[in-house]
Amino acid sequence: MFWFLLITMVVVVAAVTLAVVGGGDSEVLPDVAPEQLVDPLPQARPVDRADVEALRLPVAVRGYRMADVDDVLVRLGAELAERDARIAELEEELAGAAAAGDGGAEDGRA
Repeated sequence: MFWFLLITMVVVVAAVTLAVVGGGDSEVLPDVAPEQLVDPLPQARPVDRADVEALRLPVAVRGYRMADVDDVLVRLGAELAERDARIAELEEELAGAAAAGDGGAEDGRA
């Protein structure tokens, strides 16, 4: 029994040593490329709610990749500001048209 355990131990140590040393012509694995946004926000049209809900940011060692998050937040902020300005402009035009429509009715049409 002693000899069996000794031979088994020698075989296991030899197998582990061979595996660690790399007992073949296999190459070392290449470095992993950093993850990038899989589904980036569309560039040709404004971002909508479905785009934001579908957005998946890659996770890094310390959480999300800060540069990707910053880029997305800057873009979303700019588009929201642009939309807010356009909404304010349209509301102003609508208020002006409504005032002009009310003024015409008071001038003698009614």
